[in-house]
Amino acid sequence: MDVRNHQQAEHDAQRVQANREELVERIGRAIRQDGTAQPLRGLHLSRSSLSLKPVHSVLEPSVCVIAQGSKEVLLGESRYRYDPSQYLLATVELPRVSQVLEASKERPYLSLRLELTPTLVSSVMVEAGHASPRDHADVRAINVSPLDGNLLDAFVRLVRLLDSPTEAQVLMPLITREIIYRLLMGEQGSRLRHLALQGGYTPYITRAVKRLRQDFDQPLRIEQIAQELGMSVSSLHHHFKAVTAMSPLQFQKRLRLQEARRLMLSEDLDAASAAYRVGYNDASHFNREYKSLFGVPPMHDVQRLREEALEGAG
Repeated sequence: MDVRNHQQAEHDAQRVQANREELVERIGRAIRQDGTAQPLRGLHLSRSSLSLKPVHSVLEPSVCVIAQGSKEVLLGESRYRYDPSQYLLATVELPRVSQVLEASKERPYLSLRLELTPTLVSSVMVEAGHASPRDHADVRAINVSPLDGNLLDAFVRLVRLLDSPTEAQVLMPLITREIIYRLLMGEQGSRLRHLALQGGYTPYITRAVKRLRQDFDQPLRIEQIAQELGMSVSSLHHHFKAVTAMSPLQFQKRLRLQEARRLMLSEDLDAASAAYRVGYNDASHFNREYKSLFGVPPMHDVQRLREEALEGAG
């Protein structure tokens, strides 16, 4: 019996290694230049041939897998580092800071991200006979877990569809459902169930997040949001931080500063104009908060980003 178990373990290890190598090869072939691409709807690929400075962005509900290299994601004060042996699951749209840690021209960082919609997760849960979570615990909206052989195998089959778009139309929804099913069966199942069937306070926080994202340039009226959700202000603060790792004010500030950075880069606005557009009335206050988040004053930051973009293009 022990010999058979040993042989099975050896076979499983070989299969995992072969799948990891195939994932690297297929993603590397699909995205040959540094950057990101969305070859199939909801499937995003990334490539980087050098370790990058921290990148500020909003992460939508999705599962992320690294084929080669490693990455760190910061959410509030929490850090999540992962590599090809793990996956990262996010269930609420969150402003995060991410940084590629391991990458080179010979071994570029390669990864994929698959979007997850609450309706699809709900549908798979119903099919699998899962009930709504009964507990009212707050579930942090992001975490990292080991990537097992079956889940890795499903991701490899998903990436194989890049070579056959006709098959992808039929098979991608099926493989996506399998991935969701395996996530539900795994150690992050409760996180995914809270996204889908609105257990505990997570749905209220999801609505608060949506409201903050829509009205990020308006003054924060936390009492009004709490009243709309039927919560006390202190309860909203407590549960919001439990799920997002930030207070509502910190969350709004991140969104404002990220949008101001985008406006200065893409629309060529000066710092004062960008500050006003995202809801700041005091330019010096904006400059202080911008430097606190990004490390340098606004115009220095934008100039540096433009120079780096030119160097990358050259």
